[in-house]
Formats: sequence, C-alpha cells, structure tokens
Amino acid sequence: MKSILRSAFFQGVMAAILAGWLRFCFATMRWTVENLPAAEAGWSSGGGVIVCFWHSRIALSPRCWPLDGRAQEPRALISLSADGEFIAGAVAKLGFPAIRGSSTKKAAWGDKAKGGTTAFRDALRWVRGGGGIAITPDGPRGPVEQMAEGAILLARVSKAPVMMVGFAAEPSIKLASWDTAVVPLPFSRGAIVWGDLLSAEDVEDTEAARAEWAARLSALTRRAEALVS
Repeated sequence: MKSILRSAFFQGVMAAILAGWLRFCFATMRWTVENLPAAEAGWSSGGGVIVCFWHSRIALSPRCWPLDGRAQEPRALISLSADGEFIAGAVAKLGFPAIRGSSTKKAAWGDKAKGGTTAFRDALRWVRGGGGIAITPDGPRGPVEQMAEGAILLARVSKAPVMMVGFAAEPSIKLASWDTAVVPLPFSRGAIVWGDLLSAEDVEDTEAARAEWAARLSALTRRAEALVS
C-alpha cells in the first residue's frame, strides 16, 4: 500500500485533484489584501525576488502571485520528500514549477542527500536571471514558524529583495500534519497580507536575522488570520 501511495501515478492523480480543488476555491473565495503596494514594488523591481511564507500556508500561496506578466515568472522551492512530490505536482499545475530541495536544517543547502547544493545553485541562478522564487523557510519538517537560514543566505548572495506574505482562510480544513496545514474551502474568506520589502545585504548576524524575520512573517500571518476571523 505504501508503494502504491508513493507511486508516480497516484501522486499525479492526487496532485491533479488538489490543483482542481484549489482553483475552485480561489475562484469562489472572498479575498482581502493588505499592503499590496509593497508587493507591486517587488514585482516592478526589474530583477529577481524571493517570496517567503510559512509551510502551513502552501495551499493558499498560489493565489498571491499574478501570472499575467505583471510579476516575475515564479518557481517554488519544494523538498525532495514523498509529500514534496505530491505538492510539487499540484503547484506546477497552478503555474508554479518546482525547484526541488530543502532549506530546513542549518546545513541543508549543503546537504547532498536533501538536494541542498543543487537546490541552492538552481534557485540562485533563477533569481539572478530575474525570476521569482517561493520559499517556506520552516519547511519541510519544521520546527513550525522557525526560519532556517536558507532564505537569508539566498537573499544575501543574490542581492534580491525579500517579500514576506501572510495567508489565512476561514472556514478551512486544518490537516493533522506537523504544521497544521491550512486547506481552503469554497466560498470561504481569504486574506493576503504583504510585508515591506527586506534586504539581506547588510545582515551580519544571521541568527538574529532569522529570529527577526520569523517574527515579521508570523506577525503577517496573525494579521491575515485576524482579517478572516
């Protein structure tokens, strides 16, 4: 049974179902968006951008990024795990092809077993070429809402601005996963809250920056939750 559930066929079917479900939800939800000018500043920057949101909000994230040419062409950094395969298939169908790797552990960018070196190189190349890269800095296994160093390191090396965004939806399905992942329901209320653009070029203390950026992202997420509560 485990081999069946992880087979390419089953993963593909489930990815298609999830993508179809999310399209229907996004089309019927009532959305509130805050601080959109900050996002528009990032989209019009003329270069690559890095977008961060918590892992629990992956299912809501495709709704925030315009695919009509206003914003950079997106890619999503998704882990090499079996769950990541399923998620990668779903978000690809929604217009977000994946770069596969992990940024959870402190040394993950250099962890060949998790594809860290390849993922960092591919993400850096994409951002330097003017693309947008979406990162869940506490994924794929947590701790919940604690930021790994990958996003900060990528921002520092690429010199690309960082766009943080909080998501929420109510009513919604809360999965029994490590991060209590949120899956929207049709005709629910959704919120997207953008933070002001950040830069890592002057970051000297990575640990302090991780704590500060995590607090910012959590505050945006709590604000989104308040908007739909």
